[in-house]
Order: sequence, then structure tokens, then C-alpha cells
Amino acid sequence: MATATEAPARIDLALQGMTCAACAGRIERKLNKLEGVQATVNYATEQAAVNYDPGHVEVTDLIHAVEAAGYRARSAAEVHEEENRARTLAVRLLVAAVLTTPLTAVTMIPPLQFPAWEWFAAALSTPVVFWAGFGFHRAAVLNLRHLSATMDTLISIGTLAAWIWSFVALLAVEGASMYFEVAAVITTLILLGRFLEARAKRRSGAAIRALLELGARDARVLRDGREVVVPVEELQVGDRFVVRPGEKIATDGVVDEGASAIDQSLLTGEPVPVEVGPGAAVVGGTVNTSGMLVVRATRVGADTTLARIGRLVTQA
Repeated sequence: MATATEAPARIDLALQGMTCAACAGRIERKLNKLEGVQATVNYATEQAAVNYDPGHVEVTDLIHAVEAAGYRARSAAEVHEEENRARTLAVRLLVAAVLTTPLTAVTMIPPLQFPAWEWFAAALSTPVVFWAGFGFHRAAVLNLRHLSATMDTLISIGTLAAWIWSFVALLAVEGASMYFEVAAVITTLILLGRFLEARAKRRSGAAIRALLELGARDARVLRDGREVVVPVEELQVGDRFVVRPGEKIATDGVVDEGASAIDQSLLTGEPVPVEVGPGAAVVGGTVNTSGMLVVRATRVGADTTLARIGRLVTQA
């Protein structure tokens, strides 16, 4: 365990397995029970912003707390590609819709009914309820293991109850009402909502990634009088780096040497470049338009202006 003299730290956790706002609340309560932890979970972005005391809690403790609540977590910095949840849901939704349409028609329109049509309805509804709706049932079981319930629990109980009753009635209760189409329609409509939600999340995530990619990828750091090209992720506060005309400024800093005009339209929308000289603050991601500059880094990584804008967009 880390020592108690360390400064407070912050980490963003990427979460998996949440299906409704109640899931976010459960994770948040679980994290906030840890000593020295203040966490906020955003269901829309599937991330947890966690401030913690390294003297009492380590990142592994945070991840274990999320897993104890029945979900999965990892550092958002380690997530390079999101799982294409929208595509998986699209396949399940397509299959469910194709099977539910004739099922609903034959159930609701008497002229379309034929001898033993009930068995036809049972055959069509089974893959919809048990395969297309598998995610609901899996989430319900996970919630049950933790003695809790979410919207998935209600969906699972409702669809399974309708299907099981209908199948029992088909086998043993002559003349009883059957609700195969109810279970299938509920599953299909909920899948439609989940698909639209996942697609919206994917698009917003792509917009945030595009914003963060506006920054520079490399920096020309001055070390022992020589320029050394390093990835921006390796920059440290206090490093001095060179920015040539036409290049993006690697990170937030202060001009040590040189004079130039900086295009800040990325941040301010101002089309006219701003003149800077020694002592002037510059922002990572903006473009040096003319003279060569030597900049001393004052903020790096997640502390830069561009990174903070990305966080604000994510948390909005």
C-alpha cells in the first residue's frame, strides 16, 4: 500500500456492464464507501471520475470495488478501442424484429391463423426471448447474485413469465390465453432503445476522441543542448521543447525564447493569430504560425487545457 504522505490523485475508470442509471448509482455508492474516495459515475459515457487518496487506496482497490458490485472496470487511459456494442445490438435487434413481425401478425390477425399456429408462435418467440434478450437475463442473474434489482430484472421477469406461462398453457391448459407475442414485442422494443442509446454513445465518443486528437503527437524536447523527439505522453512539467513554424504546440506551457503568432482558433474561434513572446502562456494543440519558439511545459497529460475540455464534454 502506498504511503499516507502522497498527494490526492485522480483517475477515470472505463466501466462495462451498466444497463441503466441504477447501475451507475450502485457503482458510485460502492466506490464512495472506500476511505478517501470521492467518485462520480456517468452512465451516459460509462465512466467513473474518481478522486482518491493513494495513502489509503490503490487503483486496484477501485477496480475490485467495481467488480464487487457486479461490473467491470479498467483505466480509461488504457482503452484504445471501444467494443462495438451498437453492432452487436443491431444484429440481435434485426433478428428479433424479423421474427417478431410475423409472430405479432399471426397472433393479432385471426384470418392469418391456421391449425397449430400456436406452435408457430412459440417457435418464433423462443429465439427472441432467450437469444436476442439474453443480455437482460444475464444482467438480472448478476443483480440477483448481489441481492439487487435493476430495469433488466423487470424486463427479464416480465418476458420470461409471459413466455413460460404461454408455453405451459400451450401444453396443458386448453383454451387459455397465450402471450408469446407480448414477450417478443417487449424484448424487441427494449433492444431498439438500447441500440439507439449505444449508437448515440458511439457518436459522442468519436467526437470526443476527434477533439483530443487535435493535439500534437510528438515534441522536440531540448536535452543536453540537443533536440530529441519524444511522444507527448512522455513530456514532464518543466521540459523545454522547440516549436517550429507550422507545428502544433505539444502541451500547455510558457514561452521561454522566441516570438511568434499563435493560431488559437481551435479554442477561441478567433481567426487572427495572437502574438506571443517570452513569458506568454500558450496552449497545447494551438498552431505556431511564424517564428520558432522554445516553450517550457507547465501542464502535461490529463492536466492540459485540451484534456480538460474533453473531460467537460464527457461529463456534460
